[in-house]
Amino acid sequence: MSALHAPLLVAIDDDPALLADVERELSARYAADYRVCCFSTVDEGLAALTRLADAGDDVALVMAGEESSGLDLLGAVRPLFPHAQRALLISWGRLGQPDTGDAIFEAVARGRIDQYLVRPAPPPDEEFHHSVSGFLLLWAEAKRRAPHTIDVVGETWSGRAYELRDVLGRCALPHRFHLAGSDEGRAILAGTGPDRRLPMLVLPDGRVLENPTDGDIARSSGRTIDPSGERFDLVIVGCGPAGLSGGVYGASEGLRTLVIDAAAIGGQATTSSSIRNYLGFPRGLSGADLARRAFQQAWVFGARYAFMQEVTTLARERDGIVLTLDTGGVVVAGAVVLAMGASYRLLGVQSLEALRGAGVFYGAAMSESPLISGEEVFIVGGANSAGQAAIHLAGYAKRVTLVVRAASLTAGMSHYLVHQIEETPNIDVRCGTEVVDGDGDGWLEHLVLRDRATGERETVSAYGLFLMIGAQPHSAWLPPTVERDEAGFVLTGADLSDDAVRAFGRPPLPLETSIPGVLAAGDVRHGSVKRVASAVGEGSIAIQQVHRLIAG
Repeated sequence: MSALHAPLLVAIDDDPALLADVERELSARYAADYRVCCFSTVDEGLAALTRLADAGDDVALVMAGEESSGLDLLGAVRPLFPHAQRALLISWGRLGQPDTGDAIFEAVARGRIDQYLVRPAPPPDEEFHHSVSGFLLLWAEAKRRAPHTIDVVGETWSGRAYELRDVLGRCALPHRFHLAGSDEGRAILAGTGPDRRLPMLVLPDGRVLENPTDGDIARSSGRTIDPSGERFDLVIVGCGPAGLSGGVYGASEGLRTLVIDAAAIGGQATTSSSIRNYLGFPRGLSGADLARRAFQQAWVFGARYAFMQEVTTLARERDGIVLTLDTGGVVVAGAVVLAMGASYRLLGVQSLEALRGAGVFYGAAMSESPLISGEEVFIVGGANSAGQAAIHLAGYAKRVTLVVRAASLTAGMSHYLVHQIEETPNIDVRCGTEVVDGDGDGWLEHLVLRDRATGERETVSAYGLFLMIGAQPHSAWLPPTVERDEAGFVLTGADLSDDAVRAFGRPPLPLETSIPGVLAAGDVRHGSVKRVASAVGEGSIAIQQVHRLIAG
């Protein structure tokens, strides 16, 4: 990319000395890849940003000082540059002060800023650059410019092309989609040779996969092994937050650990656009980023992964706990942690199911966010994941409507998210409402909403529908000897029946199922708290209890 067309880093501050500090750091570190523009007044900065938008330039990051009406300026950036990151510059001395924290929380809730940034100290200030680099990575991911991005080329949005995008999303692999007839799609096809079978993946190292299976994708990304015939100290079934946590702690504490998942890393967490209340990440992080970090962490400690492979049977035998895979392989474990999680319930409207991948998506479908820029979209769901998706998609869509069956948002959503939704101007909430129909010619065009109290129906224009309507545990494959509640969630510890406890001959451990040596953690477990942090905590506790089993 030429310097003339490089994306911009913009800073605004009315204090010349403070602005000079920011300009010095930005120019010294980023001038090779970005243009740096600094302005001394809000009016000057806003006028320049308007001109840049009119000229079709791209802005990656806008920073403004808190003392110079920076919040007002940052609040005006999103309509001009939907993907730009917006950071409020604060002085080091303001960190930890309640009024500053309240102001930042309120500004994020109102959608005026993305986060704060502490002003640079005398160079080298690597903490400042670490934060700036984080903002730039978020911008690059939103623009589909992240490093090692996979290109997907398909003839249509739906069908197998959608399934491949879904698999890549569940693998937390950055990717972008191109229709074969688009300029980008034709260019990619021209570069890969004629007569390619679609849909097609072009990997970052140049390899081409024509209409690949899910297993092909896992193998090509180096994320799976064939564990058949091996014995492990610990086998974890499921690779959501609980399974990832178990993999990290099990492998790091010397257990020969295998993680098996019918899909890939992250579980439902990969659909969360921003987890803002996860301990230790004050600026928040996406579920996909959390999954990637945890996967790499466990991998370095020695955990091994068998992705796109499904466990079909589990039985306790003399040699240990034997698990059979759908590939025909058999694995023996000293202990097992069930962490299969749960999946979204289907809406069950046939006309909308036919448009899955073509405007209708289960989960937040983060990779599809740029598609709905400037459009009307709807989200069905009332839990935290639906609220997080609404906040994320509001940064792209003209308007987001949250459709909730319950009478109020507070029935299933954290207070901070309810407040943020209420303060986001382009989010509407329709409680006591459900989606009962919809249609479109190749892509979603309209929905039919029904008022649950009156039965009245209304047809509304819609470009996107994101369904997040509750979860069903992935427990149907378990043998009858694993006790479950009426909804299929696995019973553990004190919730086990008297008969199961008597069969143990000892008190079962708190996370132990009705089969000795088989534990459950995360969303699949009865009584679990459906939060990422809770699942991570249960994964670590499960490993502590595995050590007790081994010692006993």
